[in-house]
Amino acid sequence: MELTLLGTGAPEGLPRPDCPCAACASALGEDARAATALLVDGTLLLDLTPGAAFAAARAGHSLGGVRQVLLSHPHDGPAVEVPAGLPQPVRVPDGSELALLTGHRVRAVPMDSPGTGYTVTGPDGQRLLYLPPGAAPAGLEENGDSYAMVVADVVGRPDALAKLRAVGAVGPTTDVIAVHLDHDVPPGPELRRRLAAAGARAVPDGTTLDVGVYEDVPDVPRRTLVLGGARSGKSVEAERRLESFPGVLYVATGGSRNGDNEWASRVHAHRERRPGSWRTVETCDLVPLLEGSGPPLLVDCLSLWLTDAMDSVNAWDDAEWAGGGERALRARVEELTSAVRNTRRTLVAVSNEVGSGIVPATASGRRYRDELGRLNAGFAAECEHVLLVVAGQALALRG
Repeated sequence: MELTLLGTGAPEGLPRPDCPCAACASALGEDARAATALLVDGTLLLDLTPGAAFAAARAGHSLGGVRQVLLSHPHDGPAVEVPAGLPQPVRVPDGSELALLTGHRVRAVPMDSPGTGYTVTGPDGQRLLYLPPGAAPAGLEENGDSYAMVVADVVGRPDALAKLRAVGAVGPTTDVIAVHLDHDVPPGPELRRRLAAAGARAVPDGTTLDVGVYEDVPDVPRRTLVLGGARSGKSVEAERRLESFPGVLYVATGGSRNGDNEWASRVHAHRERRPGSWRTVETCDLVPLLEGSGPPLLVDCLSLWLTDAMDSVNAWDDAEWAGGGERALRARVEELTSAVRNTRRTLVAVSNEVGSGIVPATASGRRYRDELGRLNAGFAAECEHVLLVVAGQALALRG
């Protein structure tokens, strides 16, 4: 089954008309995208958009052989003119199936917001799933049969991928193509980086793909360390890296700090930002979690884990530190980094980068700064990906 992406952008396209934002200003060349429309084997058109006939011609195809036009979402604005010779576009009721004379079978998949998804099975048996913008499947059942390709709004609804992964509809070899791309993410390297973390990729308008033919599916990193200063966006970046995966276990190392209203406000903001399907555990006992099996772990953060570890060996007392506290702390850090080295779980950890600022005025402050630097270096050595977040921008240090 052959798929041609006539457009890969949001309904308004990219850049958006008259939008002055930086993402729109840099959406040039291959990064400029028309509204998403898919041509399957030259006979089935999923979403009719302005200029679809010209887009097909630029890609070396014609709409003359199209026998069915299906719409996936409500189209705002003026009605789209149907080119001469094309059948009238229709929306298929949820759960209904169409059998085309070309040998294709189409099933309408219900969504959790206005719109309809479509499963297309080609004459060769390969299966493609196409989802509308801003939507995720509703009422999925686990069947263990993964799609060869999923074309979806990965940036706008990463939880759609999480739902599909949870029921086995997206597997390690599923080719996930991001469409309905808008100006939420700067185009180019930043878009590719974010999609790769979700196991997805983007292609330019006009690209033709063979469904079921092996592609270089992005390899999702198993261990990632995200570093950054205060309010740099490091926690947001860490959460973003796992929001397309189901059942994430969020490990909070900071505790509740009863009576501290400002801390409670921070904790509440973090919880509101996380997907509802994630679970949370408050603990600094990380080694058993790393040694066990289960869903991905998000540890936030190592800086507070170190504070707890230093408290446990009374590292703030010079005599205790010299009398064995330093050796005990190094042993705790070695135990943790060894567990990271041997873990089979997907792991994203957050830590503060504090060594670039003012030198602390106290010996205990300098001790903490030095030990955090050592912890970060040891932890990073065991991770495939290491990121430094500065002013909300993630810089890849490794991977």
